[in-house]
Amino acid sequence: MARDHEDDEEDVSPGHCGTGRTRLYVDQPLSPGIMVDLGRDQSHYLVNVLRLDEGAPVLLFNNADGEFLTHIEERSKKATTLFVEVQTRPHAPLPDIWLLFAPVKRARLDYIAQKATELGAARIQPVITQRTIVSRVKDERLAANVVEAAEQCGLVALPEVGPTTKLGDLLDTWQSEQDDRLILFCDEAAPVGGVKAQLEALAAEGKKGAPLAVLIGPEGGFSPEERARLLAREDCRAISLGPRIMRADTAAIAALAVVGMILGDW
Repeated sequence: MARDHEDDEEDVSPGHCGTGRTRLYVDQPLSPGIMVDLGRDQSHYLVNVLRLDEGAPVLLFNNADGEFLTHIEERSKKATTLFVEVQTRPHAPLPDIWLLFAPVKRARLDYIAQKATELGAARIQPVITQRTIVSRVKDERLAANVVEAAEQCGLVALPEVGPTTKLGDLLDTWQSEQDDRLILFCDEAAPVGGVKAQLEALAAEGKKGAPLAVLIGPEGGFSPEERARLLAREDCRAISLGPRIMRADTAAIAALAVVGMILGDW
C-alpha cells in the first residue's frame, strides 16, 4: 500500500514484495523461535486493512539479521504478536555508494528517497548548496520512504539517512572522515559524453566496489565557487549526464543507475 504523501503524519504501512507476501521492517532482533510484538500502526494495518487472521504468514526484516518467515500468533487492533519460524534470506549489505543531493520539493524528495533505496544506495543525505531553494528536510519522512521502498522491493538492508548538511561543512570534514571515498559530482558544465569511459577508467583503477559518493546539485546547478572548490579536490571527479538538462530528481536516479551499473553490483 502506497503512503498518502499529502498527509504529513508518519505511516508505517507494510509493503508487498514480488511474491505478493506482506513484508514488514521491524527495529527488533530476529531469530527463529522468538515472538515479535508489533506496535499499534503495524497491527492496525495487518488486522484492519489487510484483514489477516491468526496463522497468516508475514515476512520480517530488521537491517541486521536478514529476512524471516513469521506467522500471526495473536492479533488485535492495537497489538499483534508474530512467531518467528525460519530465516528465509541472510542479511546482505548494500554496495557502498552514497547519494548526496540538494533537497527538492516534497513529492520529488519522496521520489528520490524511494528510488535511491530501490537502486541500492547505502546512504541518502540531503546537502544544502548556495542555490538550494528547499532548506528544511524532515528526516522522519525520508526514513519512512526508505522503509516503505525496502518493504515493497524485497530488500533486507536499509540505506542510512544522513543529516541535512551544508555543502561547505561536508567538504570541510570529508578528507578527515572519508579519506578513501571518492565524490562523483554531476557537473552540467562538464564536457558532454564520455561518462561511461570515465567510470570504466575508475573501475580499472580499482574503484569498482570501493566507497563512492554521488553528489547532485540543485536545479540551478552548483555556484561557480562551489564548482571551483569541487574541481580543485583530488577526491572529486566531475561527470556529465549527457546532452539533456535533467531535473534534480531525475539526475539523482540516472547518476545512481549508471554508477551502480559500472562501479556497483549490477
